[in-house]
Amino acid sequence: MPMKRIRLGVLMDDISNIKPNKDSSFAMMLEAKARGWEIHTFDSPDMYYSDGKVFASTRITEVQDSETSWFSSKPSSAVNLSTLDVVFMRKDPPFDMDYIYSTYLLELNFPECIPKTLVSSKIHELNNFIDSLRTVVVKPLDGMGGTDIFKLSKGDNDIDDILKRITNNESRYIMAQEFLPEIKDGDKRILLINGNPVDYALARLPAEGSFKGNLAAGAKGVGQPLSERDRYLCTQIAPTLIDKGLVFVGLDVIGDFITEINVTSPTCIRELDKQYGINISSTLLDEVERRLALS
Repeated sequence: MPMKRIRLGVLMDDISNIKPNKDSSFAMMLEAKARGWEIHTFDSPDMYYSDGKVFASTRITEVQDSETSWFSSKPSSAVNLSTLDVVFMRKDPPFDMDYIYSTYLLELNFPECIPKTLVSSKIHELNNFIDSLRTVVVKPLDGMGGTDIFKLSKGDNDIDDILKRITNNESRYIMAQEFLPEIKDGDKRILLINGNPVDYALARLPAEGSFKGNLAAGAKGVGQPLSERDRYLCTQIAPTLIDKGLVFVGLDVIGDFITEINVTSPTCIRELDKQYGINISSTLLDEVERRLALS
């Protein structure tokens, strides 16, 4: 008996505002269309709870691989989200702060895989950390795209001012990490599907004069095969990812260390697909279909 048509929900920011040549959610939807799936898109304000059920005012969405007219959509009636076969949560962070913080705690479960790290809101603790390592990178726990990331070195005049601002006067936790000079060779994004890494990473090379390996901050994305160390890092965290049911995860790796584990809305599918002629979304949706068949 043929498998019934799969109904996919995609919780995402406004599809009209994406960059289709770079957007990983769009790549997933293109693959879903190729498989004949029915695609429903919606945003957080479209959801509501009533009589013990969660509904969303979704839009049935058609997509095509174009940079000028990449989608069309029409409103559906309110959809009980439990009637969809699968929902992809593809909102840009921050989405749910407990969810965000859990990813950082997840990283701290692998001390041999991460650089020296401090999570704190206290300026004296952060200053002591800077003094001990001489140069660190500080960043908010809920940021994205390189916003409010600073490299601070012992003796800098503006350390306290920066720390007061990004900790909101010691009321918000931030992360401080040992500065890794290997950033010059790129901040690698490694994608894992059910704990298995894609064979290639996207090394995001900082723009001249910058230390930020974020595409949104001007970094250049260059694909490269995974190294033995990359694969080692993946094998260390894969069992935990599988145990937590995290199907699609992005690792950020600088040099020999994991600097972030991204579970909310990992990107870089389109860039790797284009550079290597692969289809990462196909592998991801194969895994989704396998799980649906077992359920």
